[in-house]
Amino acid sequence: MNYSRQRELILETLKEYAIHPNAEELYIKVHEKDKNISKGTLYRNLNRLAKEGIIKKIDGLDSSSHFDHNIHEHYHLICTKCNRIFDIEKETTQIPQLNIENDFKVLSYDIIFKGICKECSNK
Repeated sequence: MNYSRQRELILETLKEYAIHPNAEELYIKVHEKDKNISKGTLYRNLNRLAKEGIIKKIDGLDSSSHFDHNIHEHYHLICTKCNRIFDIEKETTQIPQLNIENDFKVLSYDIIFKGICKECSNK
């Protein structure tokens, strides 16, 4: 992938704002740093970064995709009350190994746990 100052700024902002933002939330943060970046530029770059495996695109939370700078294998905990997304290392869970049959090669996977976070539980 060729270097792009705008792409680098988007990636840097995603790392700083590591709450798994959707594109609109990320656009606000990026636009604070560079008023010349358009929403179209942001969307194109997010999709390209995700396609290249530089960031992770998370679907299934709501109608919009969310983005994660952490591309190492990990799972997500999603609070159904506040919609915050938390990372959890896969080694901390006890999910049984899958037996893949029929010569099926797994290329990637996403595991999302949904529940209520401690903060929302205490309200």
